[in-house]
Amino acid sequence: MPVGALDGKSIVVTGASSGIGEAIARRMVAEGARVVVGSRSEPSVDGAVWVPTDVTDPVAVDALVAAAVDAHGGLDVMVANAGVQVEKTVADTTDADFDLVMDVNVRGVFHCCRAAVRHMRDHGGGSIVNIGSVAGDTADHGMAVYNASKGAVHSLTRSVAVDHGRDGVRCNAVRPGWIATEMAEVVFDGADDPAAMRADAVGAHPVGRLGSPGDVAALAVWLASDESTFVSGSLFTIDGGLTAQSPIGG
Repeated sequence: MPVGALDGKSIVVTGASSGIGEAIARRMVAEGARVVVGSRSEPSVDGAVWVPTDVTDPVAVDALVAAAVDAHGGLDVMVANAGVQVEKTVADTTDADFDLVMDVNVRGVFHCCRAAVRHMRDHGGGSIVNIGSVAGDTADHGMAVYNASKGAVHSLTRSVAVDHGRDGVRCNAVRPGWIATEMAEVVFDGADDPAAMRADAVGAHPVGRLGSPGDVAALAVWLASDESTFVSGSLFTIDGGLTAQSPIGG
């Protein structure tokens, strides 16, 4: 892509106070976008405007979009990134666990998509980028509700693309695998031997490393840009070949 691929675009990124969301917001600012960040805690993204936001609250998400429209004259791109995870099997998952994960990961993405579509369909269209996970299609062990939530995000992504393509709205999802973030470290730290688990995870990747938040950010920038205007309703796996390989080791 050319430098400045997002020049002048008005973009909202949720959950950008750390990890993947922070990397996406930083990269989009660097590409010339006018970025509004919606998160519960204040991010450290120079050049972005922060609007305190709980994505489980539809009023707050509507206000987030309104803030971007007021500040930058419209909304061109919504990146629905905010998410949480609970590391439990279905047998150990409580109702409270279920509600937390589904409220943030599914209801929150739904709120973002709805608010974005309602603006975009009346203002020339736009691009929605949802952050899903390879866990939505190939289940991670001991993360039952998280896996289910990301499967729902993938399905919602396709529905938005199909229903609102003629409104000029594109909607795609990114499916990261093991990305070196605080969330991944929580999983590693919970193992009996964190160092061994981390080494095993790295060794399982054909490219020989975990992903970085910047890897995901680069893909999100392309989906937000005018370089991908015929791309909609698609799920993009970014996992270093992890899920492409046969389960029978070489």
